[in-house]
Amino acid sequence: MIDTLRRSDYTRLSRTLPNLSKETETYVDYMGGSLYPESLIRAHTKYLTSNVLGNTHSISASSQRSLKQVEEARMAVLKFFDAPQSYTVVFTPNASGALKLVGEAYQFSRGDSFILCEDSHNSVNGIREFARRGEASVVYIPAGGQASQEGAFNLNEAKEALLINKPPQGTSSLFAPTGLSNITNAKCPGGDNSIVTFARSLGYHTLLDAAALAPTSRISLAQIPVDALVVSFYKMFGFPTGIGALVIRKGFLRMLKSGRPWFSGGTVDVVQVPGKVYTMKGVGDGTINYLLLPAITSGLQLLSTDDLPYLPLRLNCLLHHLITEISQIRHHGQDGDMKEGSRVCRVLSRKPKKTLKSPGETDDETGAIIACVFLSEAGEPFPLSFIAHSAAQEGISLRTGCMCNPGGAAALLGIQGSMKDVEEGGLMREELGVVRISLGLGSDWSDVWRVLQWARKLSDARERREMWRRWLETDNRG
Repeated sequence: MIDTLRRSDYTRLSRTLPNLSKETETYVDYMGGSLYPESLIRAHTKYLTSNVLGNTHSISASSQRSLKQVEEARMAVLKFFDAPQSYTVVFTPNASGALKLVGEAYQFSRGDSFILCEDSHNSVNGIREFARRGEASVVYIPAGGQASQEGAFNLNEAKEALLINKPPQGTSSLFAPTGLSNITNAKCPGGDNSIVTFARSLGYHTLLDAAALAPTSRISLAQIPVDALVVSFYKMFGFPTGIGALVIRKGFLRMLKSGRPWFSGGTVDVVQVPGKVYTMKGVGDGTINYLLLPAITSGLQLLSTDDLPYLPLRLNCLLHHLITEISQIRHHGQDGDMKEGSRVCRVLSRKPKKTLKSPGETDDETGAIIACVFLSEAGEPFPLSFIAHSAAQEGISLRTGCMCNPGGAAALLGIQGSMKDVEEGGLMREELGVVRISLGLGSDWSDVWRVLQWARKLSDARERREMWRRWLETDNRG
């Protein structure tokens, strides 16, 4: 079924690349952004050319048509995330915009705490500035180390941190776990050991960063009762960019409204001008993206088809195969000497321990990400810019760097200690980070095969010298 979807909706991956002799393009950066299914674009284009849509802040026919689409999109989001009636949806520019809304509206004050993981995206890290402005404590749950391998946090350490910083009665503290790390491939513990349930039992408000988790995992807010979760839809089904969502408990939303004094068009009913009086009617930032919201409904319908239960099974198989094969590739000797040497690739991120065997099964510990480093014959990491260039020359789209997750990258590389040396105004070193290969809805076996073929070229001394020469010429490093 997934193969059929690949053939029908990702035909552009089989077209010859411009300026390259490659017959196909290999896309393995689904954490950066999912590829949009072509049927979604066709359906949305047909809808736009068949309807007149107006700004929702009116009672005209075109405005009411837009408003109806907005409500349908909101209901589709609530249904997709299995949200009880106590939840509602605030549409935002992206997951980062949703996190910012919570951070700036949360009423941090002295004695409160903001608890987050070292392996958090920078959009979560940014909330700490709102916490510090309110004189609240900022507490990081450690990632990596002896107690927790592959960059993830240890559940017992996390519970201890939450207990130590338990909000006193009458105060308010926020815990922001990451559903799936975009670099370490570690999922937040769920089920009976849910860190969210534990935190809520201690009185924390909970904010789940689900941007990396939602594209390949079903999330039920009936089972994981966070106060709010954030997503970006382009990471789920590729189109449209520029729309995310804050799925939030209505009671928690009311608390945020009272903590956010700023208002804008569309979020306020009455404003006294000049004066101080205003009446809020919502949370957000101006006019909603009403032309693109119908695509959200269509995209969620696509992810709700019978194909999705097969996706975790497919990705689990692909990931097992890719990790097994790439870990076995060894350097060849110079000039045709085929004696095996040191390994070419070292996988740093969490590896799947569970082998899925039937549709509907899920892996509660890992996603579909590999974070790794490619090594020279001497065991030294190749420059990330060289790896990115050589992959691009083979028609492979992947990601290098820290992935906006410096804590996770530091944990994977074992350089947490160097974080204390970072200075105000400092810049990220160009070659600091890892190589990320991430799979998603459109991935198939041919993608994995081409990545492995490229990695085997890196193991061949002659091929590697040619790659190095082209990189030096292109980058003017020669």
